[in-house]
Amino acid sequence: MNSLRRCDAALLGAAWLLTCLTPCAASAGERLGDIIDVAAEFADPGAIHFVADSLERFDPKTGAGEVRWNRYVRQPSLSFNKLDAPLSRAPSTEFPGTEYDRDPALPFEVTFVSDRAVRLRFAARAAELGPGDSLMLDGAPPRSDAWNVEEDKDSVTYKGPHGALRISRKPFRLTLLDAEGRTLTETRALGEPASYSAPPALSFIRRERDLSRCFALATSLTHDEGIYGCGESFTRLNKRGQRVVEYVRDAMGAQSPRMYKPIPFYLSSGGYGVFVHTSTPTTFDFGRDFDATNVAYVGDETLDVFLFIGEPKEIVQEYTAITGRSPRPPLWSFGLWMSRITYKSEAEVRDVAQKLREHRIPCDVIHLDTGWFETDWRCDYQFAPSRFDDPAKMISDLHDDGFRVCLWQLPYFTAKNPLFAEAAEAGLFVRNSGGVLPAEDGVLDFSNPEAIEWYESKLKGLLDLGVGAIKVDFGEDAPLQGLYASGRTGWYERNLYPLRYNRLVSDLTQHENDERIIWARSAWAGSQRYPLHWGGDAENTYSAMAATLRAGMSLGLCGFTYWSHDAGGFVERAPRDLYARWLAMAALSSHTRCHGAPPREPWEYDEEFVDLFRKTIEMRYELLPYITTQGAEAASTGAPLVRPLFYEFPTDRTSWLVEDQYLLGKDLLVAPLLEESMSRDVYLPPGGWIDYQTGERYAGGGWRRLSAGEVPIVVLAREGAVVPRVAAAQSTAAIDWDKVELVRFGAAGSTANTVLPDGGGVSDGQ
Repeated sequence: MNSLRRCDAALLGAAWLLTCLTPCAASAGERLGDIIDVAAEFADPGAIHFVADSLERFDPKTGAGEVRWNRYVRQPSLSFNKLDAPLSRAPSTEFPGTEYDRDPALPFEVTFVSDRAVRLRFAARAAELGPGDSLMLDGAPPRSDAWNVEEDKDSVTYKGPHGALRISRKPFRLTLLDAEGRTLTETRALGEPASYSAPPALSFIRRERDLSRCFALATSLTHDEGIYGCGESFTRLNKRGQRVVEYVRDAMGAQSPRMYKPIPFYLSSGGYGVFVHTSTPTTFDFGRDFDATNVAYVGDETLDVFLFIGEPKEIVQEYTAITGRSPRPPLWSFGLWMSRITYKSEAEVRDVAQKLREHRIPCDVIHLDTGWFETDWRCDYQFAPSRFDDPAKMISDLHDDGFRVCLWQLPYFTAKNPLFAEAAEAGLFVRNSGGVLPAEDGVLDFSNPEAIEWYESKLKGLLDLGVGAIKVDFGEDAPLQGLYASGRTGWYERNLYPLRYNRLVSDLTQHENDERIIWARSAWAGSQRYPLHWGGDAENTYSAMAATLRAGMSLGLCGFTYWSHDAGGFVERAPRDLYARWLAMAALSSHTRCHGAPPREPWEYDEEFVDLFRKTIEMRYELLPYITTQGAEAASTGAPLVRPLFYEFPTDRTSWLVEDQYLLGKDLLVAPLLEESMSRDVYLPPGGWIDYQTGERYAGGGWRRLSAGEVPIVVLAREGAVVPRVAAAQSTAAIDWDKVELVRFGAAGSTANTVLPDGGGVSDGQ
């Protein structure tokens, strides 16, 4: 009941009474694993609310000025056995009154980053806004001179090539418009729209418990508007009507709203996008509490927001121009990754590698998970001498046979780990709220340069052995109440922890191996610069498979070009038919890994499954020229390889509704089998579509019942597409890249910028 109350309380009339009866937001996060929903802070009856009222002392040329914020409090109001708590104008109760502002005027700034991007910054304290840089940004955002300013007594309007920003003076309002003058969205003033439900307004609160501030950015929503993105969210693809908590947490699967990779960015079907530049806990309420209003509840004392105008491709390109794009990982990473939890000996690893080759199953990576240490899960960065006779020779021999090795590890240490005392003595762990080092479960403080240096020394030894990639596991549970070397608490550092973690291991691997590659579970805004990431510990069900796809598309819209998932799910032995269908979806993702509870190796099922497994992976290897070409093109603009249909068909209304199909690059439409049937309903966007496995042509613009081919998945090529293919080989190194064939599907067409690995040649094929 408490969680229900906390979710529903914010800014509703009954919230005042409920927060008096249940633990208020002040206690949130006091227990490990608590979810931080900033929206609940706004229901605290002790909070002082400051609502945007008017624009003051604004210089249109510099874009700098102040916003006046009027003071309100919640006052209980009884009416016919109903207790509400509307906002009421409040006097200042501070003493002495000369030292405190009742209705403060605080800094506000607007800058233009490009001809499609606007940056808005509000302060909740009487201080300069500061430089506004962070780890999330890929350098300082540029300034654009493409916007012209017009001013009258009521407003200031900036006009650019693709739209406009109008700032109304009183009541203070920001309106974003497209090039035709249509309102895309605008901030809400108090009482807008008129309603007995008291919808929220652009405001901030002063918390009672520590006098810190939180913002609420309230903006309009149209009746048919869809919202997409927000990170690797396993809920419905369209977030309209949802409350999405942007707070890094171990999702424990793919069947809950928790996220390994929350990203405070979204785009709207209405033609705009929003990036909230913060590392604090943030909650998006996309019309759940009030249908016509979207609220970003931000736990920061500065509200720093980027607005983008355009279609999805343009918005993602603008967002990633600010936060960075994914470099292409090494070619071998696009091959099959074979793993289980876990290979525990050199003999076992060599046996798996040998059987992969004996069964002629293409594979490039063998991953060792939690069992390569002397004690399972006790990460000491040392191969168990009792089970690995010569790790360096093992890795070298595997490399000679076309395999790279990936190793699991994590930056957490229990007291039984011999490295715990070493790291604790050096003060490398995050301290608790009292400034004391932990007695158990030490978490390396990646804001501490000494901790980074110590950690790098452990990983460097593994890379020196010839290890190709490090699995960057966990990273979601950095202490919220902890004190970090950066001088900040987990309120600012917890969400940043995955970004620091991703960057550290990626940079080290780049330095030692000259390759930009990790295999990471957690992420935050900016982590797309450090590929690649996978979808975590999904359940072995069709529901989890569908949720994983939704999560991958949502993450991709946040600039993550490369993304993978565990074929068959993770938790238990994968049911045979589910494994086959999920493997096909994995083979048509940017990267393909088999991992989870054993068995994962196809020969542990039956010979028929081995044949099907081989055919599925061979189809992937045949398509590697297409996948790598599309990946390079996508990475240059920040686009995802796995993308929702509306990314390529933004004017097709039905494409916005489809969440169980996707496009792999521009030209391949993929419809996974999400139940035991070998056929399914498939939506075909406008144009012609040709079945990749059978060659049959279908007209687009509607739904069809289609059957899967020999590989259990529906794949169609866009008519006119030219898809580069090559004969499959046992590894990417064994592929003859000089014999890539360009296969035309249907009407004449072309695929631009076909860049093949190692400068391979091409030949035409029909």
